[in-house]
Amino acid sequence: MEAHVVNIDNRERISVTEVADVESFNEEIIFLTLKNGGLVIRGEDLHIQKLDLEEGRILILGAISSAVYTEKRDKQEKGFLKRILK
Repeated sequence: MEAHVVNIDNRERISVTEVADVESFNEEIIFLTLKNGGLVIRGEDLHIQKLDLEEGRILILGAISSAVYTEKRDKQEKGFLKRILK
């Protein structure tokens, strides 16, 4: 397994490595699929500054309030609300 890094600078900028996909996003929440699970980033005025899925890197700017890891899901499990309320 390769090294995974989450770096938060002054609660205004977050960079993440080992990103496989961006499931969904808006100005308050961003759902990332990592190579070994998921990451939910919450805040205000969030926007994706840079995204490079080939390199597996993302840079997000905004007022970051939290970053929470989620379990790796079975591909058969579907439904946005089902994942959140799990």
